[in-house]
Amino acid sequence: QVQLVESGGGLVQPGGSLRLSCSASGITFSIYTMGWYRQAPGKQRDLVATITSLSSTNYADSVKGRFTVSRDNAKNTVYLQMNGLKPEDTAVYYCNAARLQKNYWGQGTQVTVSS
Repeated sequence: QVQLVESGGGLVQPGGSLRLSCSASGITFSIYTMGWYRQAPGKQRDLVATITSLSSTNYADSVKGRFTVSRDNAKNTVYLQMNGLKPEDTAVYYCNAARLQKNYWGQGTQVTVSS
C-alpha cells in the first residue's frame, strides 16, 4: 500500500519560512519523480516544484528563487523549503510521486501566510 504523508504546514507571517516534508512508503522511492503541488480555495491544483530520480529540479515561476525542493532517498523523504512566503502562497500543499503510468498523492497539508 502506497502512502505519502506530508507534514510541516502551518500559519506563518509574510516573509517567513516553512519546511514541508513528505515521507513515502510502499514505493521504490529513489526511482520516482517527486513533486509538490498546491491548491488554493476555488482554484485548480498547480505545480509548485518537482525533483526527478536524478535530482533534476523544476519550479513554477511564482516560487523560483524562494522555494527549494530536495530529496533524501535514504529516508524516502522529499522536502520543500519555502522562504519569503507571501499571502498568495496560502494553499493546501500536496506531495506527489510519479513514474510512468503510476501517480500517487498525499492527503495535503495546509499552509497559511497571514499577519
